[in-house]
Amino acid sequence: MSIAYFSGSSISDEREKGMGRRAQRNDPDGLRNAIIDQAFEAFTVHGFGSTSIGDLKAAMGVSGGAFSHHFPTKKALGLAVIRERVAASIEATWIDPLRRAPSAISGLDAVFLSVIDELDANGKVSGCPLGNLAVELSRQDDDLRLEMDAIYARWRAVIAERLPHRASEDPAGPGDADGLATLVVATFTGGITMAKASQTSEPLRRSWQRLRSLLAAS
Repeated sequence: MSIAYFSGSSISDEREKGMGRRAQRNDPDGLRNAIIDQAFEAFTVHGFGSTSIGDLKAAMGVSGGAFSHHFPTKKALGLAVIRERVAASIEATWIDPLRRAPSAISGLDAVFLSVIDELDANGKVSGCPLGNLAVELSRQDDDLRLEMDAIYARWRAVIAERLPHRASEDPAGPGDADGLATLVVATFTGGITMAKASQTSEPLRRSWQRLRSLLAAS
């Protein structure tokens, strides 16, 4: 089953109730992963600051000792969520499809339309997990910020790899693959933020339609 990263469909909903208690008794690694899953959903949908460790422990039925064994601080949990779930969400929804696509345009088309279809199917928009956390946390903690910046850098680099590299007298012209990759990421993150405000996929759809025309003409 695919995870709906941008409409807030729960990873933890795919797990049976009581997983935290069973994992606590029988599977320490499973418990760690279950905590990260629960925190990923809570942090990216409701906010890092709005979610307490107590909220997560109560939701999972996990003891304080078992929780602290894996994540002694909220920051440690936040770093794990960014490295192991937020990064994975970009890999799954962007990097893997782009690398499999026969062309840059077809890959970008598939990514944008897949996210738009997800938003339409679920009837809600929670935003980009990476974007939500970057907006909230980048001015609060440099370690968290640097982890997120590295994900953005990899995201842009993979897009740039797939775009045509043509010589141009203008460094910001149509041959500037790095600049175009930045534009693609900015269009997606801006479009989905506006979609979150309107609770409709239309801003993302219109943004991609316009960007696609520009890329096709370049």
